[in-house]
Amino acid sequence: MPLRWEILHPQKLVHIVAEGPVTLKEMEDHFDAILVADAMPYAKLFDASRIEPIYDDHDVLMMGARLSAYTATVASGPLAVVGQSDELQLAFRRFVNVSPSKRPAALFGSEPEARAWLAARAREPQLDAN
Repeated sequence: MPLRWEILHPQKLVHIVAEGPVTLKEMEDHFDAILVADAMPYAKLFDASRIEPIYDDHDVLMMGARLSAYTATVASGPLAVVGQSDELQLAFRRFVNVSPSKRPAALFGSEPEARAWLAARAREPQLDAN
């Protein structure tokens, strides 16, 4: 499966790993699973270092619409994405631009950097992340 995730309730963390081609449908499925598990407010660590994003601008707008529906009623936790490819950087910027959430989001070159950033966010005073 090109996109898999583990919801770690005790740590309030969702660890997502992408390997290979990932489509809009797979992204929507993972958003839905996180919402159903009441994990939307959790921090997200997304290892996208081996992703091949298979979605266009229209698909990104569709993801933004789905997230708008979610964030109207549920806060979103911080998002740390790991990866360095030009394709990933473009997809990350497009995703952040259409996301209605005001949560912190950043792109990192390594998982340790991303984990350290998420740990720092966890120590900050909690604000409404919508």
